[in-house]
Amino acid sequence: MKLHWSPKSPYVRKVMVCAHELALTERIELIRSVAAMLRPNERLMQDNPLSKIPTMVLDDGSTLFDSTVICEYLDTLAGGNRLFPTSPEYRWPALRWHALGDGLLDVLILWRNEREREIPLASLMMAFDLKTRTTLSLLDREVSQLKRAPFSIGHVAIACALGYVDYRFDALGWRDIAPRLESWYDELRERPSLAMTTPRDAPP
Repeated sequence: MKLHWSPKSPYVRKVMVCAHELALTERIELIRSVAAMLRPNERLMQDNPLSKIPTMVLDDGSTLFDSTVICEYLDTLAGGNRLFPTSPEYRWPALRWHALGDGLLDVLILWRNEREREIPLASLMMAFDLKTRTTLSLLDREVSQLKRAPFSIGHVAIACALGYVDYRFDALGWRDIAPRLESWYDELRERPSLAMTTPRDAPP
């Protein structure tokens, strides 16, 4: 399999964390791909017309996108019920946390794009800030539930979102907003799959 990949993308990181957790990394060839919003990547668009990463090319030449679909595919490839639980007791909390982590990432990426404009729209910046702080506060209240639940795609998504906050929004000071979440995350990020996929700057 081939994966259009970047060391900076939190959505790609989700896929790579899952690949490490499921012992599938040796089956994946990484293709360094730049996917800038204002500069569509013609090579990438041959596999994904949306010019977005992650995009996975399977052995038969068919393609999968986005991170949610690719992560679930990898889970199925590894036998299923590993990171995407099938038991209702664990499935719905895992999928809810997955949606919450991905939703937070969506907000953060839009926020970053807006703040890089010559004149950012103040009302949008305030909305992004409020949504981020409110999400962090909610997760802070749910730490005990996260600790009790089996490690799942929900944990992966939240960890990748928090890693992106560290990488792109250091000035936010999110640990002051969510101290219990900080303690949980600092322990979780020592997990090999997360430690090996920490976002980093690298040449295109």
